[in-house]
Amino acid sequence: MHRLIGPAVAGIALCTSAFVPAQLLARDDGRFADSPLKPWFDRLASGKGLCCSFADGVTVEDVDWDTQDGRYRVRLDGHWVVVPDAALVTEPNRYGRAVVWPYQDATGATQIRCFIPGAGI
Repeated sequence: MHRLIGPAVAGIALCTSAFVPAQLLARDDGRFADSPLKPWFDRLASGKGLCCSFADGVTVEDVDWDTQDGRYRVRLDGHWVVVPDAALVTEPNRYGRAVVWPYQDATGATQIRCFIPGAGI
């Protein structure tokens, strides 16, 4: 009977983790704690609030962001998503590369919490 407890607990943990959204699993693991840019990233905000407090930032390659009709857009999972005006970070980009903070809303639609365009360096 006791031999089955370990595999049973492992099975329950595996099944439970299948229901945890991927965004929740991608939290800061401390790798960048000593980066000189960490304080800057921690205080970055858009009109939607602090960027890093709600979603993790993802570096965007130059080919995956641009402007169209005067609005920024970002390619996420193969689809272009228009950046809401309120999600735009307006301060200078000290990191240099474009970064987006995407998340999925309650309906599963991809939303953008923050976006900072590349500095063009």
